[in-house]
Amino acid sequence: MPEGDSVYRVAARLHDALAGQLLTSAELRVPAYATAALAGRRVLEVRPRGKHLLTRLEGGLTLHTHLRMDGRWEVYRPGERWSGGPAWQIRALLGTEHGTAVGYRLPVVELLRTADEGRAVGHLGPDLLGSDWDPVEAVRRLLARPARPLAEALLDQRNLAGIGNVYANELCFVAGVTPWTEIGEVPHPDRLVERARQMLEANKLRPGHITTGDTRPGYRHWVYGRAGRPCPRCVTPVLTGRQGEAPRDRAVFWCPYCQRGPAPVGRG
Repeated sequence: MPEGDSVYRVAARLHDALAGQLLTSAELRVPAYATAALAGRRVLEVRPRGKHLLTRLEGGLTLHTHLRMDGRWEVYRPGERWSGGPAWQIRALLGTEHGTAVGYRLPVVELLRTADEGRAVGHLGPDLLGSDWDPVEAVRRLLARPARPLAEALLDQRNLAGIGNVYANELCFVAGVTPWTEIGEVPHPDRLVERARQMLEANKLRPGHITTGDTRPGYRHWVYGRAGRPCPRCVTPVLTGRQGEAPRDRAVFWCPYCQRGPAPVGRG
């Protein structure tokens, strides 16, 4: 599932292509909204909310989409060949005289009143890249369940919105604790939340989720995706395992020297 900085870039690309433009064509290829008449409405803006995308239209309507694992939005110039996948995978089309935004494999396509956006995103915690960012509230939500494993708590979008598995693993590393450490045992959660904000801010306009400051391939992360390779800080081989219950369990990575705390036995 994309991290919040990736969704931020998608929203920026859609906003640049669509904002202020009249829709000359529009299709929502999902049964609930197949007959929705959106052509002739002006696109007001496209904004991210955590990992959600909100395309606000003239007349008080919002198209709410979510990429999850496989979805993507592509923007094509007039006459350009569409290359995001076969036609049967297209879930949304938003066309203007300057081009077309095409949503492929979107698992969430919902048309709602702009005044009712809270029904779709109101459960989310403070957005790390949003104007509503509130570090005090984010810490309060994280600590409301102090026995919860840190990585699990960071991934819960109800606590703070925008962290995916890459950042959850990297934040555990910079905090010096394993992903299974109870959030209530993590020192200085306020600093951890601020570091999360800094990471996403640094990457919101570039791909790669770079957390080490080193943009070279293979050096961009401390532990994520580095199973069996040396930790960049201490050269101890990075371990990997699974956290959570199937089918929603996730891969986790940690350095057994730099990160203290509980970890499964026999994983690596």
